[in-house]
Amino acid sequence: MTSSVAVVTGAAGDIGRAIAKRLADNHDLVVLLDLDGAAAAHAASALGPAERFVSVACDVTSEPDLARTAARVAELGLVKTLVNNAGAARAVSLGDTDGDIWRKDNALNLEAPYLCFRAFEAALKESQGALVNISSVNGMAVFGHPAYSAAKAGLIHLTKLIAVEYGKFGIRANAVAPGTVRTQAWEARAAANPQVFEEAKRWYALRRIATAEDVANAVFFLASDQAAAITGVCLPVDCGLTAGQAELARTFSQSDNY
Repeated sequence: MTSSVAVVTGAAGDIGRAIAKRLADNHDLVVLLDLDGAAAAHAASALGPAERFVSVACDVTSEPDLARTAARVAELGLVKTLVNNAGAARAVSLGDTDGDIWRKDNALNLEAPYLCFRAFEAALKESQGALVNISSVNGMAVFGHPAYSAAKAGLIHLTKLIAVEYGKFGIRANAVAPGTVRTQAWEARAAANPQVFEEAKRWYALRRIATAEDVANAVFFLASDQAAAITGVCLPVDCGLTAGQAELARTFSQSDNY
């Protein structure tokens, strides 16, 4: 019997590892892709045995590298789930963004998910599988990091494009848009301002920020049979950030109930 495989890009990071761990619950094998092969190998070994977690060094912005990776994964089993999680943000404002930063952020956050989908397209057709793209609340509203944000907005639309065009093959495509998640990417800001997370909580309806496990649970749901009729959606995992701000509602309504 052919093994069912989940592929997670950017899997050496906190969110990627959490997603890989969660998807192991309903896949025979999880393949962790990351540009940093050593970090991916460390993450895979920490998650479990080699027969359940496999690491592959891969540059997801490179079509030749992705083609080699897809061929290697095909030897392990049939891809049932692809999670495009790899991403990064550079300049914090348009004033800080030059053409090189704009191109690099778009290459990693928008072009790479497209290339990854095309690399595993045939397998997903065969398995009638699921694609989950990790976007961001930055793709839904302005929270800084403009090149990254524009790419993440494009990723939400790419998700819809795939859902509509490839639905006839049984492929479901959805996105998850995390809000603030405390990961290593935030540590420099936390070092500069140890209160940054406490300060951020006031903007979230639930008065907390999401965890990597929260994101992983959303991915697991969207990739599972429980979401068999769901495609083309973007699910915010943001503790209510994009729903609205209580402080603004209190200012407008003059009600202390907010």
